[in-house]
Amino acid sequence: MDNFFKDTPDFKFHLEHPLLKKIVELKEDGFKDSEVYDYAPLNHEDALDSYERVLDIVGGICKDTIGPNAEAVDIEGPRIVDNEVVYAHGTTVNYKALHEAGLIGMSLPRKYGGLNFPLLPYVMAGEMIARADAGFANIWGLQDCAETIHEFGSEEQKERYLPRFNRDGATAAMVLTEPDAGSDLQSVKLRATFDEEEKVWKLNGVKRFITNGDADIALVLARSEEKTSDARGLSMFIYDRKHHAVEVRHLEKKLGIKGSPTCELVFKEAPVELVGSERFGLIKYVMALMNSARLGVGAQSVGIADAAYREAIKYAEERAQFGKEIINFPAVYEMLTNMKIRVDALRSLLYETTRFVDLTKVYDEVKQKRSLAKDERMEMKEYIKLANVFTPLIKLVASEASNTIAYDSLQVHGGTGFMKDFPIERIYRDARITSIYEGTTQLQTVAAVKGVTTGVFLDKIKQYDLEVFDENNLLQKKLQSMTIDYDRISKKVIDINHPDYLDFHARRLVEMAGNIIMGYLLIIDAQRDEKYMRSAKLFIDLTASENGEKYSYIDNFDMDHLELYKCAKPEVLQE
Repeated sequence: MDNFFKDTPDFKFHLEHPLLKKIVELKEDGFKDSEVYDYAPLNHEDALDSYERVLDIVGGICKDTIGPNAEAVDIEGPRIVDNEVVYAHGTTVNYKALHEAGLIGMSLPRKYGGLNFPLLPYVMAGEMIARADAGFANIWGLQDCAETIHEFGSEEQKERYLPRFNRDGATAAMVLTEPDAGSDLQSVKLRATFDEEEKVWKLNGVKRFITNGDADIALVLARSEEKTSDARGLSMFIYDRKHHAVEVRHLEKKLGIKGSPTCELVFKEAPVELVGSERFGLIKYVMALMNSARLGVGAQSVGIADAAYREAIKYAEERAQFGKEIINFPAVYEMLTNMKIRVDALRSLLYETTRFVDLTKVYDEVKQKRSLAKDERMEMKEYIKLANVFTPLIKLVASEASNTIAYDSLQVHGGTGFMKDFPIERIYRDARITSIYEGTTQLQTVAAVKGVTTGVFLDKIKQYDLEVFDENNLLQKKLQSMTIDYDRISKKVIDINHPDYLDFHARRLVEMAGNIIMGYLLIIDAQRDEKYMRSAKLFIDLTASENGEKYSYIDNFDMDHLELYKCAKPEVLQE
């Protein structure tokens, strides 16, 4: 097993994307921190060198520690001792290694002990960690909560909580879901009341399916407004574990990601601090947190897909049947090649999306220091628009693809893949959750289809088309043809103006757009590095047929059949 950063040249390639220079310049604000912190970069090249050095450290920890611990962690799992979650031994070792390397809170400003990294290297670290152990990636990735405190918390809250991440290795949790409020978070009932005598907010109620629920610092969504039942009555709060006012009632027994504790929590007069303003908990703060989490699941999904692909390749090269290694059979090398081109396409979409989110965040940081120029305001508005639809898009397509690639990898392993003798059995189980948590595929479709109905996807596809050089004309023509079909069928669905009809075909339309976008991104990547041309050619051929099938289904769909789908129960159960 090699260093996870060094054995994946794609990371360095995406770090060299031209747009990153703009992100770094805005993030570093003229590199002023170099006058205060000896580890702050002096210029863009120095910043890039810092990112690569840190990612090399992450890659080494994945190779030497997290990866080798993954199987034992999956078997041991966490447990409850004296109302506290105790991690599996390997999980503790993993977290200690990353903490000692200074990698907890790496995207936080330096004044709070962070490295002030943009999202791009942070998301790359998340992908590597997920490849090593998807369950552990959840624990590490919840430092997103620190970003939310930094973005919306008071100065006093920032000073008190944020340094704990890098200094103490504090863990975090986002405490949202309840027994009766899973995807429908506006139905949250956990009660927040203000104690007038103690001048403090207190929480009472139950939360369920909380990843890393017994964390040091938790962001909790609760109902602060009496006699409300929708999103307008919800606020966000910080709970500090030191208060010991939460009972860890239960740890879920799960199919996969077993090293990541999933808790049922009971809040009993738990003192908390309000984040920002009342009534903005879901509509503003949680939505920002969830967008970061969905980008994180996108990275986790790509990491899982890459791990599954590598296990399939390794097994296929070693396993001989009928006198030759199975990698030489067309039925097998087709599967392996399709895994590889999808991983390349997903990674391009992941880091394109990350750049969009990065720019929205750095412009927001700049706004806190000075007024934005007109062109900057327009650019920020454009990147917010793109981030809002590309984030659910990457979460949708990456999570679904990770499941498919893990499935195919296990198939390559044959009967041995069904046993616990090879890592693919664990990887296959870990993949399944990615299309469920942080918003199911069906919910991502609801968010991403806005990119279809508003024309955001189509406009961006046309911009990509202008970036293609003449020598790629044949591939470009295929994508242009796919775009014409996508535009035509999208308009047909939208013009029918029937909400159920649009919802019914939404995922097909989103996936068609995603395939075209990933095809263009691979061509554009190939213009900077020829090695991506193979993936571009094969991916466009493959997805042209997929899009053709979706187009045909929608075009020939009879509206009357919607009623037939509503009667999904077997006839014997309808009586």
